[in-house]
Amino acid sequence: MMPAAPASPALPLAPKLAVSAYVAVLVPVYAWHYGVQNFLWASDVALFMSLAALWRGSRLLAGTAAVPTLLPELAWNLDFFSRLASGSGLTGLDGTAYMFDPALPLYVRALSLFHVFLPVLLLWLVWRLGYDPRALPAGILLTWAVLLASYLLTDPARNINWVHGLGDPPTGVLPGPLHLLAMLLLYPLCVCLPTHWLLKSLIRARRA
Repeated sequence: MMPAAPASPALPLAPKLAVSAYVAVLVPVYAWHYGVQNFLWASDVALFMSLAALWRGSRLLAGTAAVPTLLPELAWNLDFFSRLASGSGLTGLDGTAYMFDPALPLYVRALSLFHVFLPVLLLWLVWRLGYDPRALPAGILLTWAVLLASYLLTDPARNINWVHGLGDPPTGVLPGPLHLLAMLLLYPLCVCLPTHWLLKSLIRARRA
């Protein structure tokens, strides 16, 4: 008989309530201002999964949210704070330009600051709960599902998850279907796999 997996440590109540309150405000505001399509953004999906991981104490949910999302969220923060400090982003893809668009209500932009705490939350969850290696295949499957749903079910003009071209407005040299295929192939290799290694190293460092 195989030994039982160690139980996940209990998480404090305060972050559960704080993130729950944040999401309770964000969902109706985003649904009214952007429409429900917006919840297919990978960052929104990761936020909801992080909330579920908080309440369930699930290392698999936490890892599955982190694997496809942590590196893009760190890139978002680099771009945002660079733009905040110097007026120009680091990536050249204008992924955070909307945060400085005066046509967008300030309270909507303020709610998008969850991008700042989301990578911290994901790392903290993995640090506290541990990392389940099954999060790599689960994260890849989640990525494929989100990308395909974004391509098939949303308005191409919204370019959710950049499935029609990189950046805002989208740019790229590949036609739409080929661009999507490239994302389906390269995202797991360039984002999911390095994050998997990073999170495994994080847990090894914690144990050491």
